Amino acid sequence: MTVPGTLILLRHGQSATNADGRFTGWADVPLTHHGEEQAADAARLLARDGLVPEVVHTSVLRRSIRTADILLAELDRCWIPVHRTWRLNERQYGALAGRVKSEVRREVGAARYEAWRRSLTAEPEPLAAGDLARLRADPRYAVLAGAGLPAVESLADVIARTAPYWSDVLAEQLRTGLTVLVVAHGNALRALVAILDRLTEPEVAELNIPTGAPLRYEFDAALRPSPRGGRYLDPAAARTAAAAVAAEGYA
Repeated sequence: MTVPGTLILLRHGQSATNADGRFTGWADVPLTHHGEEQAADAARLLARDGLVPEVVHTSVLRRSIRTADILLAELDRCWIPVHRTWRLNERQYGALAGRVKSEVRREVGAARYEAWRRSLTAEPEPLAAGDLARLRADPRYAVLAGAGLPAVESLADVIARTAPYWSDVLAEQLRTGLTVLVVAHGNALRALVAILDRLTEPEVAELNIPTGAPLRYEFDAALRPSPRGGRYLDPAAARTAAAAVAAEGYA
């Protein structure tokens, strides 16, 4: 029987909106110089631990794509298969997209702000009609014709659209023994971790994924994580960075 492969989860490096303390959602923003350095640092951590990706999955957003490109170049693995899917996009934050987090918190209060950011089911107001129309006209979302493109999502919605990609694509590759790298976004990765670790709602609320920090998952024969929660390749740095994510909007 083939031993299951290794899954590496990586949130893209710091983006321009991360640096500005803004909600991003499906807005297609670039990495900062620091974000590019984070991608290269992540590659060096993988090389240190002998982790050689054999297949890569990204969202269709440039911050995810660019992070993967830098990492693969650093590892001299640009030739391996790369798959891109909207299912790994960041959560659609609706009307919050582009807004400064600290301003939103002051406007609506900490309780609602935290619910919008971290709860399973809360969602803000949807995208304005004009912004939604522009997204629907984007050729990368042609597969989501009409009402298929979300105007806003809760984290539960992100889990629902990520789950088929886990079961039909990622899990199948892991069963063949491949080392699979997923370069995506904070909430897409929260969704995957919630699925993998069968997180409770309170555990979901406490989960923060830092940028540029590779998270390694190994599995038993039934594709159950061993250990639950995986292991960050640089645990101390990841703990510090995750705490900074949790504190966003309070500066």
